[in-house]
Amino acid sequence: AVVSTQSTGIFGMEDTSESDPRELEAAESDLNYIAMDGNIACLVNGAGLAMATMDIIQLHGGSPANFLDVGGKVQEEQVEKAFNILTRDPAVKAIFVNIFGGIVDCKVIASGIISACQKTSLELPLVVRLKGSNMDAARDLLASSGLKIQAIDQLNDAAEAVVKCVM
Repeated sequence: AVVSTQSTGIFGMEDTSESDPRELEAAESDLNYIAMDGNIACLVNGAGLAMATMDIIQLHGGSPANFLDVGGKVQEEQVEKAFNILTRDPAVKAIFVNIFGGIVDCKVIASGIISACQKTSLELPLVVRLKGSNMDAARDLLASSGLKIQAIDQLNDAAEAVVKCVM
């Protein structure tokens, strides 16, 4: 049997009248977003990494403001859209980008971050951890951008740094 997740049947009857507008906006760009009560915005790829990222933020005394998964096929424009959604939350005091580039190209993420920071005139502290495909080229892009970005290699160190930004 073949099951279609694109069915207009039951899924077409979804009532979004009580949904968070940011969740709907994210879904339109193929992003997965769930709002939370904290003050550290999280941009990650993959649900497992998102959960681990939120856990390590809490381990260091911080509180995640959201769950935002850009997925494995993310493009620069989606990173820009994600930043747009994250920066409109008045509770957000810092942003933590944690990417494992197995499928995702870290250079695409870095380009999206730079573009988003320039377009939004980002003033929030930004901690970025990129591991995997094209990570060296991505780090070079971030370093040469002239933006105030803390690029940190180790997850624990990055989580500590972002929590310090809000303490």
